[in-house]
Amino acid sequence: QVQLVEFGGGSVQTGGSLKLSCTASGYIFRTCKAGWYRQAPGKEREWIASIDKGGSTLYADSVTGRFIISRDNDLNTLDLQMFSLKTEDTAVYYCAAGRPFACVLQEQSNYWGQGTRVTVSA
Repeated sequence: QVQLVEFGGGSVQTGGSLKLSCTASGYIFRTCKAGWYRQAPGKEREWIASIDKGGSTLYADSVTGRFIISRDNDLNTLDLQMFSLKTEDTAVYYCAAGRPFACVLQEQSNYWGQGTRVTVSA
């Protein structure tokens, strides 16, 4: 059974930084594409960053240059370092991982964490 658990959410002021981490049981992050999504109040969940098996990263335009996704293969964690936070970054952040074989991130099939809330205030 795969379980993803996010840590590190909280409240921060505009311009501040936060680091989110995701741990996994029953899953090894380096074997498939994994990433982070977020859901802002009143909006649909959106993809924001991903890292593939080879370590290549992709980012949504809204976070490019401010967020960094990384993976620690020894600890089997997936991290999201967030800098220069804006009020519009306020959301529940979800760790997601692709299912074996396909190894793609898809809303319908991802393994999901329970989410961690990030609140950015002016």
